[in-house]
Amino acid sequence: MLTDETRVAVEPRFRGNWLNKVLSIEWLGQTTASVCWMFSVLAYGINSTGDWLQLCAASAWLLANIASVMAIKAD
Repeated sequence: MLTDETRVAVEPRFRGNWLNKVLSIEWLGQTTASVCWMFSVLAYGINSTGDWLQLCAASAWLLANIASVMAIKAD
């Protein structure tokens, strides 16, 4: 049901400083997974276009995790 409240905007679930975000289980898990994915591609070798795409995907995931920490503004 709709309400007349003006404060209906979606707020981010995480609030705090960057160190709290880095130490969160979600951030650590995703960052570890992306780094392991990158290392596995490099360990098996880059022999095809698919390998390059996997390396790009893992790198983009890692960059997105780092960007999410950099986007936190101090209150």
